[in-house]
Amino acid sequence: MMDSVKDAVFPDYSDVKPKVAASRIAAELMAITDPDIAEAFLEQLPEIKRLLATDVEAIAANDPAATGREEIVYCYPAVTAMIYYRTAHVLYGLGVKVLPRMLTEYAHSVTGIDIHPAATIGESFAIDHGTGIVIGETAIIGKRVTLYQGVTLGAKNFRYDEKGRPVNQPRHPILGDDVTVYSNTSILGRVTIGSGAIIGGNIWLTHSVPENARVLQSRSRESFSDGAGI
Repeated sequence: MMDSVKDAVFPDYSDVKPKVAASRIAAELMAITDPDIAEAFLEQLPEIKRLLATDVEAIAANDPAATGREEIVYCYPAVTAMIYYRTAHVLYGLGVKVLPRMLTEYAHSVTGIDIHPAATIGESFAIDHGTGIVIGETAIIGKRVTLYQGVTLGAKNFRYDEKGRPVNQPRHPILGDDVTVYSNTSILGRVTIGSGAIIGGNIWLTHSVPENARVLQSRSRESFSDGAGI
């Protein structure tokens, strides 16, 4: 099914006509769900296509190593992860059980990018490299956000009910528009990162920051002995 989704959303890089791809998607979905869900998914396919096109453009604008859109679509793990996530997110919203998690966990296994299908991600989302990225279930990400490898948008702690079971409540970060988070940074808890903020690498962040904030490490110190750096 996902091969057909890719054919449908990136027709310029496929030998399969979009209508044929759509019919294959419908057939696969009807084999495991009901016709109404298959029809509803096909109705949202143009929006999935639009969002993925903005993701590709965001990656192209962010990576001078990219030689063109074709390379990004075929080679970049971020695109694979986002095809699976955006498909899974729609299916999750339609109430499909298990399949959305199967899709995103498969994408996780082949790309190293772990995105829960319930997370909300706006358009023009750029992932650079991507390995080790984790985006939790209740995370909300605005438009034109860029994440580098090793970023975690996770939960800080959990609340438990009277039976000792963790309560499913909003517990992951909210990122505004035009936020950049550099490599190996963890943002934990239901905190808000204001629009335009830049979060540097190797940061452990558990509090909200305002719009256009800059959160960076302290200046590194270097000492030298006999002319050799230590």
